[in-house]
Amino acid sequence: MPSVKWVVPQGRPRVFAVFKKITSLGRGAANDVVLDERTLAEHHAQIVFDGRDFTVQEVDGALSVNGKRKRKAKIFHNDRLTLGDHVDLVFSVYDETVETQNDDEEVARSAELAGMLRLSEFNRRLLEIRSVPEQIDALLDAVIEATHAAKGFIILLQDGEPRIASARNLDGTDIPDGVRHLSDSILHQVVSTKKPLIVSDALNDTLFRGSESVMNLKLCSVMCAPLMAQGQLLGLIYVGNDNVVSLFEQSSLDLLTIFAGQASLILQNALLLDQLSLDKKRVEEALDDKRFGDIIGSCGSIRDVMDKVDKVAGADVSVLITGETGTGKELIAREVHRRSRRANGPFVVVNCGAIPENLMESELFGHVRGSFTGAVATRSGKFQQASGGTLFLDEIGEMPMNLQVKLLRALQEKVVTKVGSGDPERVDIRVLAATNRDLEVEIQKQGFREDLYYRLNVVNLHLPPLRERGDDVVVIAKFLLGKYTKEYDSKVKGFTPGALAAMKKYDWPGNIRQLENRIKKALVLADKTLIGPEDLDLFPEALHPVQALNEAREEFTRRYILEVLERNNGNRTKTARDLGVDPRTIFRYLEREPDAPSPGSGGNTP
Repeated sequence: MPSVKWVVPQGRPRVFAVFKKITSLGRGAANDVVLDERTLAEHHAQIVFDGRDFTVQEVDGALSVNGKRKRKAKIFHNDRLTLGDHVDLVFSVYDETVETQNDDEEVARSAELAGMLRLSEFNRRLLEIRSVPEQIDALLDAVIEATHAAKGFIILLQDGEPRIASARNLDGTDIPDGVRHLSDSILHQVVSTKKPLIVSDALNDTLFRGSESVMNLKLCSVMCAPLMAQGQLLGLIYVGNDNVVSLFEQSSLDLLTIFAGQASLILQNALLLDQLSLDKKRVEEALDDKRFGDIIGSCGSIRDVMDKVDKVAGADVSVLITGETGTGKELIAREVHRRSRRANGPFVVVNCGAIPENLMESELFGHVRGSFTGAVATRSGKFQQASGGTLFLDEIGEMPMNLQVKLLRALQEKVVTKVGSGDPERVDIRVLAATNRDLEVEIQKQGFREDLYYRLNVVNLHLPPLRERGDDVVVIAKFLLGKYTKEYDSKVKGFTPGALAAMKKYDWPGNIRQLENRIKKALVLADKTLIGPEDLDLFPEALHPVQALNEAREEFTRRYILEVLERNNGNRTKTARDLGVDPRTIFRYLEREPDAPSPGSGGNTP
């Protein structure tokens, strides 16, 4: 039985048995292991056994394993646990207090403990092996040694047919043509029942002695256990000895079953990695069809934007790019520039929301030496720097009103004047602008000039939010994962199915920028090969709740009526006629909507 030994400063060490699935340790009398040390917490830590591994984890106090601070860690034979600062424990897979047993019990107990010790040591070794084939070979060698078999096999089932993943002899050498050493009847029995099987003397066993494969192979002792993962049969683990009858006992089968659980995890991981490799190839192939420069996506709304970019890029007209924060407006602007006749010229970016108001005119148009305090040299502005290329005015809605007049003049005349100078300079530029604001609303609030709006908005490109792009979120996430996995040298291979489902359910208020930042964080902090929803902070409470069908229908109806009403300049009668409904329906929805468009001069006339 596993145990922990308390190494006290004076006197003999005290040994406590670890006999439960969860063994509690602490100062309190209610613990399984009571440690009379005032510096410990009442319930300090606990040891958990899941049927295969032992894990120690903090409860209310500090914990170290082999001198390293841990909150939770797997433990193995002879690992040293430190609770708090002073209490040292040594974990053992056997009970040091047991000294005598009768011979039969002692032999059985020794065999069982030896097997547990091998499993513990094997698990430690397994963490150091990165290659899946090497992990499988190492596991099979450990099984053969622990069960005293002469040979062993790990078998995968593909389309119902056995395929040898590993075939090894006791000396660790590979067995060529491993399938011919296996009994079809024994394999069939385990596949059909999905239960482990022990055969003490196959040639004289009533169930198998008539089997052609058993007779041809002259089998004696055989054990076979299924490799199960989430209810699915992945394959089998099979060990045997052709010379010794009744080699295996029930304790041997129990040990094989434990090893089979470990093998199932390895094989499931191997199959998952194969699937991820195929998935990566499919993503790369799909990107060829879903990529437009640096823009990725295939939903209808983003395809419409791509079609417009193709058409507008060659025409030297101003373009206004609208959309929520993080939707990729600068990427669209760069793509317009890249496909234009100005592609060989400069692409200059101005973030209108990041420049102090008193410096913006100088930033845009430049200044001459001595024109203001700090102007120690004459300097060109962004307009002059972009001459011959494209000027991108990001967050144009943040520009102060007094500068909007000067910007309008510069756009109309293609002439700018440095601050402190009277000499106009001609510039040859194309202007692209972007905003996450509704500029038409800003015009009504007198926060944006209407004439500047129409000068900028010759062509409008509206980018949809990520939540409206369907499966694009998955394609973009996989692309970003591949990009940053290389950059951060991460061991992450992909997303769990739960993470992909959660990404599609989440609203992503920060859009692609938020998705990108969440993936970066997960890659830096994740200690697993697959990113789960919790790594992306997509807990159930963060996901948008499912709306009842009646509520969703009502919400859509309200939004659509208000949209048509706005198109009709607030004319309720015309809106009712266009929609084919009674005008009272329009009034009913207007009563619920405080920001509905006010009626125009002819609002209630046909």
